[in-house]
Amino acid sequence: MANAPVDPTALAASLRPHGESVMLPQAAYTDPAVLAWERRNFFAATWTCLGRADELAAGTTYRATVVGDVGVILTFGDRPRAFANTCRHRGHELLGQGGTSDRRSVVCPYHGWSYELDGAVKAAPRMGDTFDPAPYGLTELPSEVWHGWLFVNALGTAAPFSEHLGGITDLVAPYRPEALSLKARHNYDVASNWKTIVENYHECYHCPLIHPELCKVSPPTSGDNWNLPGAWVGGLMDLRPGVETMSLDGGSRGIPLPGVDPRTVNYLGLFPNLLISLHPDYVMTHRLEPRSPGVTAIECSWYFPDEVDDPSYAVEFWDVTNREDWAACESVQRGAESPHFRPGPLAPAEDAVYQWVTMIARGYLGKSLTQ
Repeated sequence: MANAPVDPTALAASLRPHGESVMLPQAAYTDPAVLAWERRNFFAATWTCLGRADELAAGTTYRATVVGDVGVILTFGDRPRAFANTCRHRGHELLGQGGTSDRRSVVCPYHGWSYELDGAVKAAPRMGDTFDPAPYGLTELPSEVWHGWLFVNALGTAAPFSEHLGGITDLVAPYRPEALSLKARHNYDVASNWKTIVENYHECYHCPLIHPELCKVSPPTSGDNWNLPGAWVGGLMDLRPGVETMSLDGGSRGIPLPGVDPRTVNYLGLFPNLLISLHPDYVMTHRLEPRSPGVTAIECSWYFPDEVDDPSYAVEFWDVTNREDWAACESVQRGAESPHFRPGPLAPAEDAVYQWVTMIARGYLGKSLTQ
């Protein structure tokens, strides 16, 4: 693939050792050409999370979406599958973006070709008795369901999903997110670049100044960051003595998740767009979708054991904290758009941000994300 339209000299400064490096250059946060490159080479070419498989399948047999800049059809037959949203006859879209259907076959609205939910041609009207439809099934794209979330590689060129996950697998598995139920969801439109939101998530250097509620229940200098294989970044933080979970009063009205550390919270960012926050009694995710260089849509979801009826203690805490973070990220975006912006250095406590920045910079230069 072609390298990103970002000055390689500036990226070299971001790739210096931690303590000598600086943030990504301005174009990474403001240039539409960079976002277009990211949509193709980060979101379409790697493993993008589209949401929970059971939610995507609810009430439908197939739906159309866009992964990065590639149109995709998701079908729900014997298992979730992903296909290019392109009829194998003349290339017409099989379904408009965002559309859904409950038909048992995918029907092209142009000439009526139809496909089974496994992608095989079901009917090709008036193509003649000698026509063999077998070679003209839909183009299947790699897809995986992991702990209930559906991931798609829309270009079909990514490294194996297991390699993408690397060491994050063992950290998430004890929480069994697939066994938890969605209890609340908030959607936010944040006037900030998607990478700035991830960078903010991966450090608590800012916490004493903007998160009094968080600092009340979790020491901002606690914990440590992971350095394990895979295309992800993350670390953990401790709960203060006597605190049961991340809530406004430190108390939990939920059910402790069995087999997990009751004294820590893990904050994990799986490239490119899923942030997973693992608490002693619930799991919270942020799923990011860039709308423009300066706007990101965020779906924040809370998952609990099915028996929990009232998730508000966690939702209220994180809605306050989210909004504090979004205000900070929006201010960073305005600053990044200034003609006077220059990339700044990273503090020692921002080592997870350094891991993220160097992952992005390597990707811009066509190198492995998991290096």
